[in-house]
Amino acid sequence: MQPVRPLLPRRRPLHQQLRPGYNKHPRQSNAAPCSSKNIHQFESSSLNTDSVSQAQSILSGVQPDEPNRSIADETPAPIHHNWLYRRVALPVLALLRMGASPEKLAWSIAAGLLIGINPILGSTTILCLAVAFVFRLNVAASQLGNHIVYPLELILVIPFIRVASRIFHTAPMPLSANELLRAAREHPFDLSRQLWLWEWHAFLLWAAIALGSIPIIALAITPVLRLLLSRVRAHKYPVIPAI
Repeated sequence: MQPVRPLLPRRRPLHQQLRPGYNKHPRQSNAAPCSSKNIHQFESSSLNTDSVSQAQSILSGVQPDEPNRSIADETPAPIHHNWLYRRVALPVLALLRMGASPEKLAWSIAAGLLIGINPILGSTTILCLAVAFVFRLNVAASQLGNHIVYPLELILVIPFIRVASRIFHTAPMPLSANELLRAAREHPFDLSRQLWLWEWHAFLLWAAIALGSIPIIALAITPVLRLLLSRVRAHKYPVIPAI
């Protein structure tokens, strides 16, 4: 009588269950490492090709081609204007763009230029505002002309006083500092009255010159402002060549 085989399958020993590389088919287990090695080689080669393509794209972005270099070389360099262009020409162009007429700007600038050289020091700004308010001139343009000629005001004070003293037959103004100090110590009231008289005569001389010069200057610069306005409206840049 043969023994009865157990119905349950035989269990493997414990040391074989814990072995990681155990497999029923040894041929397949030997082939698996080879296939995984090939897969790793393929992935590493694909990664190398991807890194090379990325590096080439970065280099192409950093190093432009020849047409782009030629376009960059043809780009004009920025123009640096001097102080006169920035402080005089650009404000006038801004006023023209804002809608000021060339005739009004011409009269405003001419009035500011002549008011700025009057011999009464410290009165140019207030006098410009008063004239612009009375004759409805452009305040910004008149103040621009006033500040342009400010150095000339200091230079022309003495010549105005000397010429006016000859025209009105008054005593000439002493140019020596010692004489002025001695007159201030000995006759202070007479000196102050004489100073006001010199200033008044110089102011009258300036007013006569200004009344004749303002229309001439205004008529002279009106065509220039009209030309600038036409270039601004036609968008012709630069409106004024680089100075």
